Amino acid sequence: MPSSVSNNKRIAKNTLILYFRMLLTMGVSLYTSRVILEALGVADYGIYNVVGGVVAMFGILSGSLSTAISRFITFELGKGNFDRLKRIFSTSVNIQIILIAIITVLMETIGLWFLNYKMVIPEGRMTAANWVFQFSVITFAINLLSVPYNAVIVAHEKMSAFAYISIVDCTLKLIVALIIAYNPFDRLVYYGLLIMIVGLINRSIYAIYSKRHFEEATYKFLLDKDLMKEMFGFAGWNFITSANHMLNNQGVNMLINIFFGVVFNAARAVAIQVETAVVSFVNCFTTAVNPQITKCYASGEYDNMYKLVCTAAKYSYFLMLMLALPLIFEADTVLNIWLKNVPEKAVLFVQLSLVLGMMDSIGSSGYTACMATGNLKKYTIVIGIIGAFEFPLTWILFFSSFAIESTYYVYILVKGCVLVARMFLLKELTGLKPKMYIKEVFLPIFRVTALSIIPLFMIGHYVEQSYFRLVLTIIVGLLTVGLITFFLGMTFKERMLAVKKVKDISSRITSIIE
Repeated sequence: MPSSVSNNKRIAKNTLILYFRMLLTMGVSLYTSRVILEALGVADYGIYNVVGGVVAMFGILSGSLSTAISRFITFELGKGNFDRLKRIFSTSVNIQIILIAIITVLMETIGLWFLNYKMVIPEGRMTAANWVFQFSVITFAINLLSVPYNAVIVAHEKMSAFAYISIVDCTLKLIVALIIAYNPFDRLVYYGLLIMIVGLINRSIYAIYSKRHFEEATYKFLLDKDLMKEMFGFAGWNFITSANHMLNNQGVNMLINIFFGVVFNAARAVAIQVETAVVSFVNCFTTAVNPQITKCYASGEYDNMYKLVCTAAKYSYFLMLMLALPLIFEADTVLNIWLKNVPEKAVLFVQLSLVLGMMDSIGSSGYTACMATGNLKKYTIVIGIIGAFEFPLTWILFFSSFAIESTYYVYILVKGCVLVARMFLLKELTGLKPKMYIKEVFLPIFRVTALSIIPLFMIGHYVEQSYFRLVLTIIVGLLTVGLITFFLGMTFKERMLAVKKVKDISSRITSIIE
């Protein structure tokens, strides 16, 4: 196992690569969303997102198995067992093929019935919605086949390849967005077709790269019943977590469609797009750290794993706070600049989605540590029971004529309970004590958040809404969160290391200039 210094250097390098990828893809994705919303219109944009959600609802099986595949590949790399790694890869491809067959049957029966008889689709758009559904099914199947290849790339920590392929993906989607306005056919149908083709191209790139660079990424037909049983056993417990995630996202999206219509689906899609863009910034860091957490557990380096879990949780939140806080205060202005037609309730949805994103950012490293143990029974039961409250409570609230945003308030409460429960589960599964987690994660987060809100609240209260206030809020937000994080969110060692890194970078820049 490489030393912790070498691991830290690898994490830093991979994080920088992923940040470059994120900045480019985020900018392109946000512009693409604006172009798509303008080209399709609010109603068709809502239809595309809610119909795609029907397909995603059937992905709860694949979601749990995708997590299993990533965990098994990363774990075996940490162990250094390459013969077993080859079998895991081929078995994972077989599993995905089986899943594609099962889920396709479910989607072409139950999914089609739900689309045509239960969903609220504007008059005259049902035929287009059915075409979009079929393209989404094919796209979903293509993405499933990509999972083992993606997992191999991330497990080997080849983030440069991961970044370049992602850039190709978002560039192709931008091209699609720019050309759909000039086609003579139904724009919604044409968009669904082109996105399917983009998925096929990306899947091919992942497969070609993986086969050329990783020996284990060559598929060979084999039936390893014991390994398949082990992976399905892992995925079986993780299925509860995946099911909750899908119900709380796509399921609630269906409820919004049934009770409020596609216009509010469009507003929710805008909010998710903004949240995804901001969360992508944080995911660059967690994507680089998470493989190291799994490898530390696999090699028995538990103290290093504890430190990584706490550090990743804390800094993931600080990175999210730095970006999300100014957007929460200036969501109205930002959306009006970004979109020509801002859907009703989109501003409030964006603000609440960003709060949820901030809460999510804390839990990624802890979840990875729990997954690394392979002992998921208690974790999934506890987290599953807590997470299961979001969907039925939303249904009850909507049925009782509560406002549409009530679903977000319920979800915030559920997320808070999940964070507390996960802290205690970490102790039971990995040995990470709650006292250490509270001291290293929750207390710094509370201090930095409480103090960072004050100056932005003052600006919002005393300065009128304008472009000037937007720029002022962004500058003050970044500086405030950055400085408070440095003095109150970091330990003395972390501050000294940060100062050293800044000095090293300054010296390099100076030497280049001279």
